[in-house]
Amino acid sequence: MREVVSTKDAPQAIGPYSQAIKANGFVFTSGQIAIDPATQQFVTGDVAAQTDRVLRNLSEILEAAGTGLGKVVRSSVFLKNMNDFAAMNEVYGKYFSSAPPARSTVEVARLPKDVLVEIDVIALA
Repeated sequence: MREVVSTKDAPQAIGPYSQAIKANGFVFTSGQIAIDPATQQFVTGDVAAQTDRVLRNLSEILEAAGTGLGKVVRSSVFLKNMNDFAAMNEVYGKYFSSAPPARSTVEVARLPKDVLVEIDVIALA
């Protein structure tokens, strides 16, 4: 069984993708960037501010799916610049302070809207 997850409390999809898909006991989110769902506008600021907005967006999507950040088993972090790793990691650690999920972090050439960070997660439903 496959279910589309959607909430107005996170940025709306701007292309042919869903905010998340719930399937076989898991929730797979699309990558999230620092967009304020109230305005659909990019949140300016350093990587810490952007990471915070991204994780709040992911939290809202997971809540709409009936789960939460505490059930995340895997995350992927995409950074524009690996020099931002420590600042991103500090904010990330506040959201995943206990039994953090498995994670990959990679530097990429470019992200949508030239943001500094994008994150997607897989969580238990």
